Amino acid sequence: MKKILPSEITPEHVYLSRREFLKSMGVLGASAALLAACGVSPAAENVTTVAGPTPLPPSSNTDELGDPLNSYAEITNYNNYYEFTVDKERVAKLAEGYPTSPWEVKVGGLVNNPKTYSLDDLRKFEIEERIYRLRCVEAWSMVIPWMGFPLSKLLAEVEPKAGAKYVRFETIYDPEGMPGIKKNPWYQWPYIEGLRLDEAMHDLTILATGLYGKDLPPQNGAPVRLVVPWKYGFKSIKSIVRIDLVEEMPTSLWMAAAPNEYGFYANVNPNVDHPRWSQATERRIGELGRRPTLMFNGYEDEVAHLYAGMDLSVNF
Repeated sequence: MKKILPSEITPEHVYLSRREFLKSMGVLGASAALLAACGVSPAAENVTTVAGPTPLPPSSNTDELGDPLNSYAEITNYNNYYEFTVDKERVAKLAEGYPTSPWEVKVGGLVNNPKTYSLDDLRKFEIEERIYRLRCVEAWSMVIPWMGFPLSKLLAEVEPKAGAKYVRFETIYDPEGMPGIKKNPWYQWPYIEGLRLDEAMHDLTILATGLYGKDLPPQNGAPVRLVVPWKYGFKSIKSIVRIDLVEEMPTSLWMAAAPNEYGFYANVNPNVDHPRWSQATERRIGELGRRPTLMFNGYEDEVAHLYAGMDLSVNF
């Protein structure tokens, strides 16, 4: 397996404004419903950047492809987190101060050794830097220096049973603390996601507890989130409270909300368009132009074998 260099983030300069993003998507002037579907609120013109802790320097200033890293400010102030708001640039403000400790992650289902992990338990795993590209289904991207550990290490502790074929993830459900849940009641909360067991056991799949050498902030999914770098970003569920090993394929929130647009696999594939926009190119946050999207987000050598024999044109 090709070693993933600990140097895949995105730089610290001008980050994409809402209007520039819409221009790059070719939907400026579209309906409010389309804007909401893209995670953008048409009402918020003034953006307040939420300052965070001083980030630690990553191990490199570029990713393994030579692309510059995104800044801590960019990564923490441009977020999809519908439980707070559909406006990417307001998530950080609304999530500021959200309590993420104490916290528990219950792991069960088809396992021999069900466990409940506290934050201290999770911190006992060997934390390492993983610099991964993040490709959103909305055709924007970042490169982020995550801190975390392979999900496989946690799954090994709970010992999946022979009948376990999938891993189901569930995020926190807090209508009082997360205003977006009440404002968007048509979604089937809580947020659910899933992976095939072999995808979950792959070394690239991590549970992230930090970025830029610091604990995750609430807007990025504190205190623990999934990161699956070869899949569209909505698969990387935030603020996890439950993980279950199951026999049947889980139905994710987005599969339930728009099954004609969002499938279970959601592998990054420039050859398969979203029904409402192309996936052939993407906008790297902080850059002016567009760049070609890479198959499996550039991790084809590591993960293509997982899908041998599958028709990738229908496994969005």
